[in-house]
Amino acid sequence: MGTMVTPEESANDEATGFSLERRAESFGYAFAGVGHLLHTQHNAWIHLVFTIAVIGVGVLLPLSWLEWAALVLAMGLVWTAEALNTAIEALADAVSVDHHPLVGRAKDVAAGAVLLSAIASVLVGLLVLGPHLWVWITS
Repeated sequence: MGTMVTPEESANDEATGFSLERRAESFGYAFAGVGHLLHTQHNAWIHLVFTIAVIGVGVLLPLSWLEWAALVLAMGLVWTAEALNTAIEALADAVSVDHHPLVGRAKDVAAGAVLLSAIASVLVGLLVLGPHLWVWITS
């Protein structure tokens, strides 16, 4: 025997079930977030310049698919850290308009995560692109 479903439960099931329309809507929100990141965060512009430069240099060099994978993961790490930093800053500003030491610490740690990911990304870039560039320069 089946259990009786209340209208509230039915509405919840419909709200949480799979829907192509809701999936498309969620992608729309995600793209809006990326747009906000690119339009408001100056550091994102720097990341964009370096992303384009790395892809441009990579296209000119005989990179393996594993080298491309390392570069893509490194670039994705930086972009993800920048996006999370921006989200944390926005939430922190919404929570406390006055200076609060814990809010400041959260913002500093989030910014530090971007710095750490950028440093790791530069190292990956040097390890992957460096040998190819060295061969190109010395030949």
